[in-house]
Amino acid sequence: MSAPGDDTGRAGGGMMVRPSAQFLVSSPAHFIALGFGTGLAPVAPGTFGTLLAVPLFYAIAPGMSLPVFFGMLAVLFALGVWACGRTGRDMGIADHGAMNWDEVVAFMLVLALTPEGIGWQIFAFFAFRFFDVLKPQPIRHFDRTMKGGLGVMFDDILAAFYTLLVMALFKTLLFP
Repeated sequence: MSAPGDDTGRAGGGMMVRPSAQFLVSSPAHFIALGFGTGLAPVAPGTFGTLLAVPLFYAIAPGMSLPVFFGMLAVLFALGVWACGRTGRDMGIADHGAMNWDEVVAFMLVLALTPEGIGWQIFAFFAFRFFDVLKPQPIRHFDRTMKGGLGVMFDDILAAFYTLLVMALFKTLLFP
């Protein structure tokens, strides 16, 4: 269903092709799932969501212990399950590309465990985008079989895990 008075971006079958700014602000769930508006980017909304994670991380994480930060990420993950589930239903597409809160939360997890230095952060960004877009197994399996808000959020956590694994291997093998 669209926001009241908003039928723009709808395909003939009732699925939303592209959300509007009106849709974004019609519900807190939409605002969150669409990454505070970054999901409205005409190209690569997942990349814009990943980029949004950087200032959010640096606004929230400094001075926070790792266990407290992980607890906060768990809350943001649960919030994303709700927001993406509701937004997917409202858009008529369970995992619409404009929903990018999953990238925001998953990349904040990556940043929390990334070695210090801008080089590592850039490496982490490109590795995360690679795994999120390519979706190697078992990410692809879960992306195809888990539906709803949990499915939207979960495959990006797996992409974060792959990113952290590759970074750990690079650091161990190249910078012992």
